[in-house]
This record gives sequence, C-alpha cells and structure tokens, in this order.
Amino acid sequence: MKRLQVLSLVALSSTLLLFGCGKQEEPVVEPVVEQVIDDIPAPENVEDSQQEQEQKTDDDTPPAEGMVRSRITNEWVTEEVNNTRPVSVMIPNTKTAAQYGISQADVLYECNVEGSITRLMGVFQDWSDFDRLGNVRSCRDYYIYWSFEWDAFYVHFGGPFYIDEVINRPDTQDIDGLSSSNFWRATDTSNSTDNAYVDTKGLMADINKLGYSLGYRSGYADEQHYKFAPAGEPNTLEQYSNAITANKVDMSPTYPVTKCYFVYNEGTGLYDRYQQLSGAAEGPHIDKANGKQLAFKNLLIQNTYFEVRDEKGYLAFQCHDTTRDGWYFTNGKGIHVNWTKTSDYGATRYFDDSGNEIQLNTGKTMVCIVEDGDSFLVDDQKIGPSN
Repeated sequence: MKRLQVLSLVALSSTLLLFGCGKQEEPVVEPVVEQVIDDIPAPENVEDSQQEQEQKTDDDTPPAEGMVRSRITNEWVTEEVNNTRPVSVMIPNTKTAAQYGISQADVLYECNVEGSITRLMGVFQDWSDFDRLGNVRSCRDYYIYWSFEWDAFYVHFGGPFYIDEVINRPDTQDIDGLSSSNFWRATDTSNSTDNAYVDTKGLMADINKLGYSLGYRSGYADEQHYKFAPAGEPNTLEQYSNAITANKVDMSPTYPVTKCYFVYNEGTGLYDRYQQLSGAAEGPHIDKANGKQLAFKNLLIQNTYFEVRDEKGYLAFQCHDTTRDGWYFTNGKGIHVNWTKTSDYGATRYFDDSGNEIQLNTGKTMVCIVEDGDSFLVDDQKIGPSN
C-alpha cells in the first residue's frame, strides 16, 4: 500500500491531542479588534449567464487592454491579478458558520473532517478588495497539499498537532490567525468559535511581515494547471458516448452532515449549490457578503484513499502519489474520469477513460473529495465504487 502523502498515521493517546472535534476543536482567542457589521444586503439581480458573457467577447480578444486569461478559471483578468499568488482560506461549513466572500472563490474544495463534518477551502485569485473574508477555521494537513498546487498563501486559524510536520516546512507559506494580530472577531454573531475573519489589508500586512513574495515562486508559473476548452467552444461532453445526464448531483450520502447538492441551471449554464446543514433548514448556499448563491461551471469528484487516525476521528487522505477515479460534471452532463497528483506542487490531472486529459470549461470549479467506498447520487442514480 502506498504511503499517505500527509503525516504518518501513528496511533497516539488522546491525552496528546491538542484539539478535539466540536466545541473543543480550537481555543477561543480574544479578539484583537471588534467590528460591528451592517445587515446582510439583499440578493442582487441575476447577472448575465456565462454563455451570454462569452458571446460578447471573442475568445482570443481581451475585453480591455492588459487583460489575460486567468490561470485558474480561464476568465479574463488583469495581468496583475494573474501574476499575484492566490490565497487559500479554510472555511467551516456548519449552521453556525457565517460565510463572507465565499462566492468569490475561484476553486472551492470540500472534504470530510472528524465527525463527518465537512470543511471548505476556497482558492481566491483576486483577493485585492475584501473587507471581510471567512470566517476562518483551523487547518487539516491534507488541505495544505491541495493549496500547494496553486502556490497559494494558506490562511487558517491554528489546527491539531497532526499539521505540525507540513505546516513547519520552510516552503509552507501560511498565515495563521493564532499568531497574527490582523484577524478579528465579529460581534454580529453569538457564536464564539465561528467568528474569526480577515481582510485584504490584514492579509497584506501579514504577507509583508512574514517576508513572502506576492509573485509566483520559481518554476511554478511555468506549469499549466487545469486544461481549459476554448471559451467560445465549450466542452459539452457530447463527444462521449457514455456521458450521463446530470441535472442534479447529490453529495448527501458522502457528506451526511452538510447534505449538499448541485442543480444544473439551464439559464446560466452553472450548477447552483444547495445544502441542508444539520439543525438548519434546506436551501441555497448563500454568501452573506453579497446575497449570492454559490454556483459552479465545473464539478470534480475525487474518490480518495483515507484512514482514520485516532479515536477522535481525525482523518488522513492520500493527496498524491496515486491514481484513482472520479467524475466530471459540466453543462448538465457527466463522465467518469481518473485523476492523479504526482508531487506536492504538481497539479491534479484528470483524464477520461481513453487516457486523454479532460478539458474544463471557463468558470469556477467545485472539487468534492469523496472517501473511497462512499457513493453519491446523480438524478437519483447511485454512483459508487462499482459505477
């Protein structure tokens, strides 16, 4: 069996654990700054669909001088944004979480942590104008390896001792709310755990203090990440005879606490995200900063080898040095894929069953990490290890 590319799974007594699940997961840190935030804005009108926006601009003609194709979404961005390293932010996903800025994540990861609770990690390419981002929660080491492949600044609020080996590596450039004076706790929530936030000014202050470079590190920017179809010629998956119809992708069986699912919106060409968190009402997954529902052009499902580390349920996932299978969904269809990640900073690659690297479509991407052996539903059809 290949070794896990996270910390070794050594059985340790519970007395050594620094953090537990639930309310004991992290220490409560007194706020450095208290802020009172205005009421949540009303939802905005639905914007033009992505297809309509693409029709307004030729595939190879920038809409304005100095704009280039994003290395993360293939959308048009400024050269400055494209040449600035992204941030990856750990965000909780429970009914007490107050998520601000999450709809602006270009790539969003979801994976189980202890107790079948999921945690999210958003990768933000343009983080230049946040006055409230988060809330920010603790690290799990497997997320760091997913952050590595974007050469992102990893933003978190502490974490259990399992993270120590990778977080203390000299090449790991993280921003930790436990040691930073630039995080703050909001006063518009009664929850004492899910209330830590950071903003652009604070991120920049920490990056400067820690001596990190805003530019991509040597060699990283030369590597292509996702392979994108031309924006004017989207990948419809119609070329695959085994493509399945996928109007609803339901991840409830693998995420039993989050119970999230995605519904294809023909009007926008995106998958709208919904969830029913434990103890909360079912409904759209909304960004409290702008009232927008989370929506994605690409859905990637990764079946992943995992192990349970201890009696408290801490998990380890084999992030790389492996080839496993999964699924890709876009434009209301889906295909079986195989994925591989061969090094810390290497991109996760996705291939169809003929061995060809798949082309993603221009736009945001959701990555769902699924424990090996779990299943999910596509239009009420069970998709599992045997599919």
